[in-house]
Amino acid sequence: MTQTILAIDDSPEIHQLLKVRLKNLDIELTHAHCGFDGFDQAQATNPDLILLDVMMPDASGFDICRKLKATSGTRNIPVIFLTGASDVDQKVLGFDVGAVDYIQKPFDSAELNARVRAALRTKRFQDMLAQRAMIDGLTGLWNRAHFDQRMHEEVAAASRYNRPMSLIMMDVDKFKLLNDNHGHPFGDEVLQSVGEVLQDSARTSDWPCRYGGEEFGLILRETDIEGAVIMAERVRVRIAGLLLRNKAQQVPVTASFGVVSSTLCRNPCDLTPKWIIESADRALYAAKESGRNRVCTAERK
Repeated sequence: MTQTILAIDDSPEIHQLLKVRLKNLDIELTHAHCGFDGFDQAQATNPDLILLDVMMPDASGFDICRKLKATSGTRNIPVIFLTGASDVDQKVLGFDVGAVDYIQKPFDSAELNARVRAALRTKRFQDMLAQRAMIDGLTGLWNRAHFDQRMHEEVAAASRYNRPMSLIMMDVDKFKLLNDNHGHPFGDEVLQSVGEVLQDSARTSDWPCRYGGEEFGLILRETDIEGAVIMAERVRVRIAGLLLRNKAQQVPVTASFGVVSSTLCRNPCDLTPKWIIESADRALYAAKESGRNRVCTAERK
């Protein structure tokens, strides 16, 4: 998988040099020409590595690194400082504020490539370990911990950049009855099958999660309420079409859905993960109360 690097430096020559020296790596290199713009890009794109100039006119690399490490969405991005100085005290300060390495200008091509490869390799391993800790063991979907983390990040991005996001909460209908009548192993099969439908239906930018028990959440990036309802209806139809059998008996399975979008919130100050989740839950409850196996939309706030 191609990894991404964000270069933050006020010198166009350095950006061009990095492009040439790193061309043989399987990376996507993006560019920011001042510290604050680089910080905003890091929040928006979440790169795998940041190459950060120490001396810039708007803010020092040390200050930007401190901001990155103090922000939840960027604190785990490794930072390598770029500097023309060989001052030991400056290097110590760089490590103290959170950098993983230093590369001195002018770059030696072999050293630059080696240090960047090492940082990206470490990041890949860290991501793999973090991902395993965020996976639900039964369904293979993201778990509740990841759901909570992703909700905070997506709602924050929706507020900051005025881009839509939506949430679908869904619940398998009469799941306790399924367990009681057909046994817990069959109940597990139902949850696994529902998880597969969610995984297959989700886009690469979506986040299908097991919220808990028989309840699931699907976080939709860049999606308004109309798009979210279409997605929920598509998943509902696919679940209703599952052909699950227990001891040669076909067992019908359905689910109910509550849908909410950031576009339903008129006041940006009210747009919080708590409001999104509670609104979706109320819509889900309405779907249950009105007959199950249906999609209900949250009310506008």
